[in-house]
Amino acid sequence: MTAPVRLSVGGVPVATYAVEPIVGPRHGPRPYLHPVRTLGGIPVTDTMPEDHPWHLGVSVAMPDVNGTNLWGGRTYVRDRGYTWREDHGRIEHAAWLSGVAAGSFAERLEWRDRDGRLLLTEERTVVARAAARGWELDFGYALTAPPGHDVTLGSPATNGRPGGAGYGGFFWRAAPGPATTFTAAHDSEETVNGSAEPWVALTGPGPYTLVFRGLAGRDRWFVRTGIYPGVCAALAFTDPLPVPAGTSLDRRLTVLVADGTLTRAEIEAG
Repeated sequence: MTAPVRLSVGGVPVATYAVEPIVGPRHGPRPYLHPVRTLGGIPVTDTMPEDHPWHLGVSVAMPDVNGTNLWGGRTYVRDRGYTWREDHGRIEHAAWLSGVAAGSFAERLEWRDRDGRLLLTEERTVVARAAARGWELDFGYALTAPPGHDVTLGSPATNGRPGGAGYGGFFWRAAPGPATTFTAAHDSEETVNGSAEPWVALTGPGPYTLVFRGLAGRDRWFVRTGIYPGVCAALAFTDPLPVPAGTSLDRRLTVLVADGTLTRAEIEAG
């Protein structure tokens, strides 16, 4: 088993990357970052919480990849709702693409269905670096469909669930406790969820502030602060997203991890 990777900024440990975690098959086995902390040591992620045990810190996953559930949990089925199905796949570390350093790594991953068939390959680059108000996680990933096989990415929303549940993609399950969210133009989960603002902030106890940036294409922010705190840069918020055979889908997100509660003015000032 590959040992976890520990990231640091200026000599301060800020995150641990579980490369080959022990995760039940129904919980969407995949690599993830947890714990993630501010420079002051405040935890800002959660993993395997009781309400959603398939939420794994900071990770990339989709609820529907050509019919395979790589997110974990029940699958949303049109006209039936959430249903337990034997449709869970897994995302596996395949190889390092460069040397693992204190503040970065790059790897290749393979997205596979329940029978081990290859659905997508992924190249992922993760960098932790100093920032003006804390530190910043730079998380890039590219999903490539195999030659000769088109791939379609979907979500509960694209499969018929109402209420803005278009999650899937880069997802950050935040630390437990009361949370608030806002953008430059909106306040509250109800108005931030489904938006395409240049940035979205999540604040929590500690206190801490996370500032997410990097939406592309028709992506939307999926945000929760009520039943749990979390932010997703959703790839298929309203419509299925095709990845034609042999082509790649590239995304790059940055997340500022700051101690304290930042204001709009402080976030806009950088």
